[in-house]
Amino acid sequence: MSKDVLYLKIAKSVTEQIKSETLQFGDKLPSLRSAQKLYNVSLNTVKQAYMELESHSLVESRPKYGYFVSQTSQRKLALPSIAKMKVSETKNSPEDLIDKVFGTIAGKDMTQFALGIPGESFLPLPKLKKSMINVIKSKNDSGTDYEPVQGNEHLRREIAKWAMVLEGKITENDLVITSGAMNAVYNCLMAVTKPGDWVAVESPVYFGVLQAVQLLGLKAVEIPTHPIDGVDLDELKKVLPKLSACCFVTNFNNPLGFQMPDESKKELVRLITEYNVPLIEDDIYGNVYFGAERPKPCKFYDEAGLVMWIGSVTKVLAPGYRVGWVAPGKFKDKIIRQKLVQTVCSPSLYSDVIADFLEHGRYDHHLRMFRKKLYANYLQIQKSVAAYFPDNTKVSEPKGGFMLWLELDKRICTEDLYDEAFSQKINFAPGRMFSQYNQYQNCLRLNYALEWTDRVESDLEKLGKMIKNRF
Repeated sequence: MSKDVLYLKIAKSVTEQIKSETLQFGDKLPSLRSAQKLYNVSLNTVKQAYMELESHSLVESRPKYGYFVSQTSQRKLALPSIAKMKVSETKNSPEDLIDKVFGTIAGKDMTQFALGIPGESFLPLPKLKKSMINVIKSKNDSGTDYEPVQGNEHLRREIAKWAMVLEGKITENDLVITSGAMNAVYNCLMAVTKPGDWVAVESPVYFGVLQAVQLLGLKAVEIPTHPIDGVDLDELKKVLPKLSACCFVTNFNNPLGFQMPDESKKELVRLITEYNVPLIEDDIYGNVYFGAERPKPCKFYDEAGLVMWIGSVTKVLAPGYRVGWVAPGKFKDKIIRQKLVQTVCSPSLYSDVIADFLEHGRYDHHLRMFRKKLYANYLQIQKSVAAYFPDNTKVSEPKGGFMLWLELDKRICTEDLYDEAFSQKINFAPGRMFSQYNQYQNCLRLNYALEWTDRVESDLEKLGKMIKNRF
């Protein structure tokens, strides 16, 4: 039998196992060496067979872990709908709902699906403690001195080293340290807009961005967003001439979790350059990918200095330290002046601790473990939603990040559901939080970066029953 026919025969055999659910979503395929012995073929033939399966999205490769049955192979639930463009409709700020959900942040006896905060076991607490001790021992001032307004130079240098995805396109001189990513977003908006200006955001959009836009007296234009490919660039192009800025999460957007394809990122950068519109790119989830490699941000394609690239350790290392940064391109001087007026400088102790961790704490190893645990949780929550929620539930297909976006039957109001769930000590983020308009009332967002316990599984089952009981 020819090698060509052999690899297709192996691919067909695995395909049949996936279709019959002998192999299920998340299952690991035999390693290349094991499959070589199993099928008594060359290593190259096995590779070709697995590549054939991958080309049909039946399996996905994860470096150093192997090949796994992909979620698209057995997808039972449809993708969420894409919102229509709205410009003139009456707005209904979701502030009341945001305050209500954030009011539960300190609740200990609550299954916390609502907020994007990683569980304690995701974080390298002993190593952070070690870094804290190292810093306190080495600092004569106990961290009481001011540091440069631009930010701790040691930290900026370590961040630049870790920004390998940008392939050396930024140095410590290009970065400004901020109090987390949201502070960076707010500062970037302030630097490139004035009250009354229009800013493009995704729809649905992270509610923190909506609040920043509103506080600065700006007008948000919600751009329709596809759950897999991201912002609709054709719709964006229609409004670009009247925009003062775009504010997007291109890698693992919150709440949809999409990863904008590289070609779309290139086109987005081309468009903003043509219209001279700054892009505030929040890349806070960029290191939390499930695929083969860390996706490039738009900043990689930016030649004009119009992309303001934002990052943070809030989601993967130390949420409460509030250490973030921005590479603001041509707007760096303005950002530094604003920071001087607002906060003078960042707390030096936390900057030094994070710098020490990046230098000595094996950040790459930590991120690998973090992603592995998060991906396992993602597989669990997908299975649980498919098992316990109604069959007409629509669910997102994130390629990374913390969030799952669900669209329920139109008869369901997730604000009402929230109150019922809260009484059972279950928390989630209702969909209306993610738009300035009265939409997404039948949607909700679930955080899966939490400790996966029997109670979590049981609470998802309870939530599914609550939804079914509302029909």
